[in-house]
Amino acid sequence: MTEQKAVEQVNDQRTITGTVVSNKMNKTIVVQIERKVKHPLYGKYVRRFSKMYAHDEDNSCQMGDVVIIQQTRPLSRLKRWKLVEILKREVQQ
Repeated sequence: MTEQKAVEQVNDQRTITGTVVSNKMNKTIVVQIERKVKHPLYGKYVRRFSKMYAHDEDNSCQMGDVVIIQQTRPLSRLKRWKLVEILKREVQQ
């Protein structure tokens, strides 16, 4: 039974959705994640942002794309995520 739980934990990787803010590096994108946190004193919801470095094998993402990234093993000093899917493409002008 412990073997089965270990397999489930490996397959249950964390996925998040965010917007690509940089694609200047080779095979790497920077994804900005927005979350809303309630202020402890005033009760107003405040936007908080985090930046995640993700592996983009095909260099297919452009700035402004909405993507899904998945947590993975450390790929470099900062990269711990990989690109799963591009949900919405940014229209280039």
